[in-house]
Amino acid sequence: MAAKDRKKQLARQRYERQQQRRAQEAARARRLKIIGAAAAVAVIAVGGVAFMVFTGKDDKSTAAEPKCAYKAAQQDGAPKDIGTPPAKPAYKDIVPTTVKTSQGDMEIQLYGDKAPCTVNSFAYLAQKNFFDKTECHRMTSGALNVLQCGDPTAKGTGGPGYQFANENTNGATYLEGTLAMAHSQLPDSNGSQFFMVYKDSQLPPDYTVFGKITKGLDVLKKIAKAGSAPKGDGKPKKKVEIQDVTIAGK
Repeated sequence: MAAKDRKKQLARQRYERQQQRRAQEAARARRLKIIGAAAAVAVIAVGGVAFMVFTGKDDKSTAAEPKCAYKAAQQDGAPKDIGTPPAKPAYKDIVPTTVKTSQGDMEIQLYGDKAPCTVNSFAYLAQKNFFDKTECHRMTSGALNVLQCGDPTAKGTGGPGYQFANENTNGATYLEGTLAMAHSQLPDSNGSQFFMVYKDSQLPPDYTVFGKITKGLDVLKKIAKAGSAPKGDGKPKKKVEIQDVTIAGK
């Protein structure tokens, strides 16, 4: 091979080696770049998980428990030493309750899960014997079929000396056996008066539903059958006195 051709061959081989080396370096650089990007994604993913876990834990640990607001109010018949229920609801689930009356007993499930502040108040008053020896003062019939109780004066103007807001009214219906709060036309005016529905009734969803009668509905219907004076909306002809309200476990 001539010296000139030999030089060309060596130059071409050197060029090919350079190109191969450059290709290898470029491929290595690409691999490092890909690995670096994957690592970055992994860090972001881990960071995201850490953030979610931290946020969830933080939300759970700092989430405020339900607080109830009971505001003092001037009401007839309110005992001076009754006080107000604790702001923290005592019940979170169904609360079995017995209402003993002069006409018979009724067993009730209170909705501690759906109306915690109302149940908290009702149970508080029951444990203070607030309802004992109080007379159910109102019986209605027609579109509204209820027996109303919980007024220490039996005149429709009494209460415990405090008021609180509605609960569990969204889409509320007042079917037979419903236990709900009575209130005035003023906002947040629930007190101690409540009503028991003995027949499906037509009412706007503006009265807190906080329980239902599970046994003893026949007692309520017996009282209703006797009627009221005046007829349709008045004092029950068959006198009904609450003798005791017993909260399960209390």
